Amino acid sequence: MGGILYTILIGAVIGALARLIKPGADPMGWILTILLGIAGAYAGSWLGPMIGIAGGMLGFVVSIVCAIVFLFVYEALRKKKA
Repeated sequence: MGGILYTILIGAVIGALARLIKPGADPMGWILTILLGIAGAYAGSWLGPMIGIAGGMLGFVVSIVCAIVFLFVYEALRKKKA
C-alpha cells in the first residue's frame, strides 16, 4: 500500500513541476497531472541509465523532462482531436 501512495505522491510532484515549467495553459485535471507525472517518472527511470544517469537529483530532472515531453504529446493529440 505504501508503494502505491509513494508512486502517486511522486507522480503528483513530477506532473505539477512539469506543468509549471512548460509554458502555456494546460487544461487538465489533477488526475491527469498525476498520471502524467507517473508516466514521466517511469520513462525517466528507463531513460536515465541509458544516458548514464543512475538516479538521485539528476534522475528526478530526467523524469521531469520526460513528463514535459509527454505533456507536449498530450497537447498535440488533444489539438488534433478537437
